[in-house]
Amino acid sequence: MAIKSTIFKANLQIADIDHGYYADHALTLARHPSETDERMMVRLAALAISAHQLNDLCHGDGTLAFGAGLSDPDDPDASLTDFTGRKRVWIEVGQPEDKPLTKACSKADSVIVYCFNHAAEIWWKGIETKLSRLEKLQVWRIPTEASQELSRLAERSMQLQATVQEGALTLSSNLGSVHIEAVRWK
Repeated sequence: MAIKSTIFKANLQIADIDHGYYADHALTLARHPSETDERMMVRLAALAISAHQLNDLCHGDGTLAFGAGLSDPDDPDASLTDFTGRKRVWIEVGQPEDKPLTKACSKADSVIVYCFNHAAEIWWKGIETKLSRLEKLQVWRIPTEASQELSRLAERSMQLQATVQEGALTLSSNLGSVHIEAVRWK
């Protein structure tokens, strides 16, 4: 019998000072049995960093949600979908292959990858030339130390505050806070 995903609930208060976006989001994250707390929390951080686009691209009339992630490789880790069902932003975390990213670029207006583990530099050196032609793609590097610290904030029921200021994210809860300064590679 297959092991089922573990469900996590997060109440996320976002204060994106850079973009003038302030909102509360009640989120449900399904953590696949093979997914780590670190990866799940990077998905949540990526969603917080991109949340302002709900107003910027969809004028508040869209859905910001987590996808099936590891359960379905054709589904984004997180996305912003407008009221017509069009994918405006497709978010992936980790070190995806070039073919799924090319496919994602054909399905969405914008694709953002957040790579985060110790092997990210090796992944990027091997795939950079293959991804250089994808105009819709952005690649961001979350420092390994910061992504590892995020796992400390993982709880089945989370109350989180996300502050985006000067391009950096600070994610806080009663368990502490993590400051993330992502570096844009593409």
